[in-house]
Amino acid sequence: MRPSKSDFTFQKIHSLLGVIPVGGYLFVHFLINYQATRGEDSFNQTVKIVESFPFLLFLEATLIYLPILYHAIYGLYIAFKSKHNIKNYSYFRNQMFFAQRITGIITFIFIVWHVWETRVQYALGHVELDYKMMANIFENPFMVVFYLVGTISAIFHFSNGLWSFFVHWGITISPKSQNLMTWISLFIFFMMTYMAIRTMVAFI
Repeated sequence: MRPSKSDFTFQKIHSLLGVIPVGGYLFVHFLINYQATRGEDSFNQTVKIVESFPFLLFLEATLIYLPILYHAIYGLYIAFKSKHNIKNYSYFRNQMFFAQRITGIITFIFIVWHVWETRVQYALGHVELDYKMMANIFENPFMVVFYLVGTISAIFHFSNGLWSFFVHWGITISPKSQNLMTWISLFIFFMMTYMAIRTMVAFI
């Protein structure tokens, strides 16, 4: 059964929000955290600059949390509704679609926990948003594994999602352009994974 016009529209919005602004925020978030590799002071100074932005809570709610919420809810709907499409896509692409659904669920769980453990605890006055907060989290070996799995899942979900985004929006139509986008997505995945691991090592 072909998707309805409303489903098609919702899917395009879901795809768009996954890249802009959610994907953009993910990359900026990684750049901020990567400052930990330059030392505790560098990370803390960068966080203070970000926290000094006017209307930060409003901007986070409208540009980050609400888009993430829509993307997550509709993404879960897609994850449990959609089936493999072996007629139009290769075995590899169908496997990537399956991995996209799994990493989407893992990423959703990870983001909820990460926000609770950082932003919510900061709002409640239990912690400070600084280098020591993350260093304390990574003192627990289980949290190191949890953050590693969650972060890599988020990176894969974003980088592989870029491929779907370019297809859904009619940017990569030919097999050649889609193949090129596969390699670009792979490069983004390894680049961001490298940044994430280096950041975690810096906190540890």
